[in-house]
Amino acid sequence: MDNMTNDLIAKAAIDRRMAEIITPVIEDLGYELVRVRLMSGKNTILQIMADKPEGGIEVDDCAKISTAVGATLDVEDPIVDEYALEVSSPGIDRPLTRLKDFENFEGYEAKIETTELIDGRRRFKGQLAGIDGRDVLINVEEGTIGLQFDWLSDAKLVLTDELISEMLRQRKAAGILNENALNEDTFDEIETEASDEGED
Repeated sequence: MDNMTNDLIAKAAIDRRMAEIITPVIEDLGYELVRVRLMSGKNTILQIMADKPEGGIEVDDCAKISTAVGATLDVEDPIVDEYALEVSSPGIDRPLTRLKDFENFEGYEAKIETTELIDGRRRFKGQLAGIDGRDVLINVEEGTIGLQFDWLSDAKLVLTDELISEMLRQRKAAGILNENALNEDTFDEIETEASDEGED
């Protein structure tokens, strides 16, 4: 399975199409696509989650991505309806969408769900224990188990004191720590209105 468009990054067919269009744009700017979702409801919203390779994406970075992706989508025109574009950081209790995420966050608590029943269950919670090939290792009550990456339907870090401390340490080391580090404002989304219909 191609890592760029696996189910965790892009679930539905339209999400995969979005990923194909926006991944090169995001990578050219020096960022990585973590997740993309086209949410259709009362309003259509294209949610893009991005990060720096080393982590620590900021609001200004999200704004750059939003501008570049918006311009590309105006040309490609893949979304029929009027939509809002939202670009955000993964946040502290981030989704884990790539095999390398499970390696990078080894030692931290996570929740994982699988598409099929594995030993009678689909949900697993425990401490990440790295990867073995394409298997994600997680320490649960019964011991360390391996789940094939391709089996996963959802995975995210659990917000713990240890995780918060590590994220703050990384931000301080990167020189981007401020008084809002624990405030949700730190992970504000950048929203821009976009439409292929133009003004009514």
